[in-house]
Amino acid sequence: MKKKVLSVLLAGTMVLSLAACGGSSSSNTSADTAESTEAAADTTETTETTETTETTADTSADTTASAGAIRLLNGKPEINDQLKELAELYKTETGAEVVIETIGGDTSAGDELKKMYQADNMPDIFVIEANQAATWDGMLADLAGEAWTDKTGFELVNDNMGTIGFPYTVEATALGYNADILAQCDVDPSSLTSPAAWQEACEKIDAKKDELGLTAVFGWCAEPTNLGWSSGTHVFGQYLDAGLKADDTTYIDMLNDGGTIDEARMKKFAEFIGMMNQYSDKDHLLVDGTYDEQVAGFKDGKFAFITQGNWCVTSPADVTFEVGFAPYAFEDGINTIIAGPPSYWVAYKDGNVDAAKAFFNWCAGDSAQDILVNKAGLVSPFDDCQYEATNPFYKSMKSYIDAGNYSGWHTMLKKDGLQNETCQVFADYAKGSIADADEFVSKISAVIKGYYAE
Repeated sequence: MKKKVLSVLLAGTMVLSLAACGGSSSSNTSADTAESTEAAADTTETTETTETTETTADTSADTTASAGAIRLLNGKPEINDQLKELAELYKTETGAEVVIETIGGDTSAGDELKKMYQADNMPDIFVIEANQAATWDGMLADLAGEAWTDKTGFELVNDNMGTIGFPYTVEATALGYNADILAQCDVDPSSLTSPAAWQEACEKIDAKKDELGLTAVFGWCAEPTNLGWSSGTHVFGQYLDAGLKADDTTYIDMLNDGGTIDEARMKKFAEFIGMMNQYSDKDHLLVDGTYDEQVAGFKDGKFAFITQGNWCVTSPADVTFEVGFAPYAFEDGINTIIAGPPSYWVAYKDGNVDAAKAFFNWCAGDSAQDILVNKAGLVSPFDDCQYEATNPFYKSMKSYIDAGNYSGWHTMLKKDGLQNETCQVFADYAKGSIADADEFVSKISAVIKGYYAE
């Protein structure tokens, strides 16, 4: 990306919120610390890619490749082949070896990291989310002063450990749309900045549903067991950040202050979710569908909108229509999407730190960015990257970011595991066991307050 889109201030405010996410662990290697790593490493990145069913890599075999190799635990199985190509090029250009160990499909990255930690077999590089940094306190290398940090505003900075997170991609989430369907229904996506505009758009599209062969206006799935990461993290994240500037932490700060919510804002958000429920596929997808069905329906032109991010459509070959993002405008004037790194590569402090640092610096350079952007379909976080992302959502993402109309990924700073509780409230609302927006506010308020009290 040609523009530095997050300020250092944002990195600082992200870290300040971490203190309210459950505190820091010590830097010892006790069994208690090992137990805590399971939650810390279980990222939504793994879950978001359930469309890919690649089996887990045999990490024990991979580590025997070379005594001098560094190991990278990858939580995105859909880019396994591209990362292996990256490693091959790195060896060609530098002579150094990186072994890619991929976790995905039906295997939890958290479970694998826990086993690795207990066996004293930790990878040199692995993935964390911002709110998991405190769990790794004292166990991650400080990357401050590395050359790549001068080329991005997306690095993760922690008060205790310094610059700990290397941003390997930027992702965005909002309401993805099918531009062809909107055009045929005379809906201008740039006008969708108020609840009234959204209601009118839904009515127009719904009226042409049969004519256009649509299943529903929204491809929205509130099934909690397998898609709770989506509703409990990304959709809930719109309550926290929609309409705010990237460095505005108003609602995540309230949340992390004992589980407090703004009930007036939450009610407007709940009313918007109620509209989505009304115009979704209530016969199947809304309450018991899967991620694969949700994404496939959108790609097949069965839904005008989808409640996912740019990861759901990664190649121009995936769709025959233009896609873009529209904001969750549950209040008048909301015109932002959420954009930034949802997770980071970090270097294990007791691993080969110097080699990991060298690899990160190389990854920020032209050779690596060529593969990561043009072949892996990632969006670069680096200012000097010359490659335009091939991701079909990139054009829309860039228009929001260049205009400054993007909010931070502060949903990643909530107390870890909260999404497993709030997702059930979304599911109950979708099923109709929560009657209206007022009851939604009451239920989600109680759930959040209770979780923060634990």
